Amino acid sequence: MDSAAILTPGNLWTAAQQTTDRAIASGALQSIATDFTLLEEGGIPFLVRILTNLIRKDIAQIKARKDGATQPSNPFLPYELDLWVGHFSESHTCLLNKFNVVDHHLLIVTRHYEAQDTWLTETDFAALAIGLAGIDGLAFYNGGQAAGASQHHKHLQLVPLPIAPAGPTLPIESLVTATQVDHPVGKVFPLNVPFQAWAVGLGVNWDAGEAVIALKGNTSSSEESMARTIAPILLRHYQQLMAAIGLTLEAAIPDRPYNLLVTRRWMLAVPRTQDRYDTISVNALGYAGSLLVRNAEELKRLKAIGPLGLLTAVGHPVRGRVDN
Repeated sequence: MDSAAILTPGNLWTAAQQTTDRAIASGALQSIATDFTLLEEGGIPFLVRILTNLIRKDIAQIKARKDGATQPSNPFLPYELDLWVGHFSESHTCLLNKFNVVDHHLLIVTRHYEAQDTWLTETDFAALAIGLAGIDGLAFYNGGQAAGASQHHKHLQLVPLPIAPAGPTLPIESLVTATQVDHPVGKVFPLNVPFQAWAVGLGVNWDAGEAVIALKGNTSSSEESMARTIAPILLRHYQQLMAAIGLTLEAAIPDRPYNLLVTRRWMLAVPRTQDRYDTISVNALGYAGSLLVRNAEELKRLKAIGPLGLLTAVGHPVRGRVDN
């Protein structure tokens, strides 16, 4: 690979900012404007974004459905060059989310086609580790269409923290950390919420991977060092969580949809049943405490059911059981 295009923890943020400026200038980046409000329930200050204009994204999705009547469209092969941030490795690249709601919303995409409903692998986590080491943010994965995935090509996502200009840095953080104090690092624990959700504290030294890179003085060692120092830890905790939410690890592909959320401090998994309640769509960001509604009518419906009620409706109620 061209060394100028290789992303490391040290250059990722600058590359994301420069690519954003370029994509705005060319019109490739089509940010979606929102207002927001806070809805507190169960001690969680949910951030609710209200769209002020979704027309461009709706038109693009309708066009994609028409153009791909026999073959679903794939915006990642080929990707728009103005949205390209750089390559993490031989296996993963980094793009800006074209229709972003959060500034500097990054996509961690496999460079060759893999399906979104397949297992995450150590190479996925090596790329993710570079992302989180470079940006203190929230990474997430929508494991299947029923979990909110809008594209079928495998991709993780990363948004910088704080998740909004005002309000909590990450709404779900306080609940996870408060519960985590009673559990040792590496031990999976359930969250005290009405839907099934399991978390695990990460015993990760994020500076270790960077130290190896600096010692070698070679930016191309970024993926190698992350794969050796951090990716195996993330993979192990991911497999713990998949077992906790009832997925069969021996299966060729996950046998049910799920959301995965990862910060530098913890990892969280939630099994899913459907991608929306009524007309309100929910992806992994919903379980981070960040919800999205299209208009005042959807906001009214959300207030009626409550954020926790919404997340329970598209997840698995605690009173139920995820069968093995």
